[in-house]
Amino acid sequence: MDDLLVIIPTRGRPDSVTAILDCWRRTGATADVLFAVDDDDPMLAGYREHMEQINDPRIHWHTGPRLRLCGTLNEVAVDVASRYRFLAFMGDDHRPRTQGWDERFRICLSGGPGVVYGNDLLMGERMPTAVALTSDIVQTLGYMAPPSLVHLCLDLCWLDWGRGMERITYLGDVVVEHMHPANGKAAMDAGYQECNSSEQATADATAYYAYRDDGGLEADLAKLRALVEEVA
Repeated sequence: MDDLLVIIPTRGRPDSVTAILDCWRRTGATADVLFAVDDDDPMLAGYREHMEQINDPRIHWHTGPRLRLCGTLNEVAVDVASRYRFLAFMGDDHRPRTQGWDERFRICLSGGPGVVYGNDLLMGERMPTAVALTSDIVQTLGYMAPPSLVHLCLDLCWLDWGRGMERITYLGDVVVEHMHPANGKAAMDAGYQECNSSEQATADATAYYAYRDDGGLEADLAKLRALVEEVA
């Protein structure tokens, strides 16, 4: 078992499994990967085919009720945090491109609690759309992203945490490409339509600002700063 687990919530895109694992092979990655699948996914049969055919101890699966992206990520991350030193999130539309990207993440996080992210070729340094962090952050907070969120704005929280802890690193030369309609690298499918709807954007933005401005962020940062001092 590796000490880094990459959690990938996925829905409606079983073909992404093959594409992502190809990126692991091409970049020499040794990180474990866990695909989190909804048990009501219309494309579940496609995922089950991968589950049956892929025989690799690094590849893990979680199938459960649909909790949306943030809910699924939190359920899995909390469950596995005690077994991995580092946890990462990628969407099923992220593609690592840089040789040894996972080792770069480990090196950055090896000094203690913190956050690291690469260049997604869309948001760059402005936003960690894919992220890695030390698992003690999840154990301390009880989640990998504020549970009031559904799909959007998780990356803003990771940025807030890292900056608030003064423990965040951006690796501009480590490419984790975001294959997204916003940069013309993916078609606008049902998944994108749902999570990028004006209703969802408004709901998640409202939840984020409430978390940031009404005491939630400050409470979490107090715990995270104490964690940094504890292990220093």
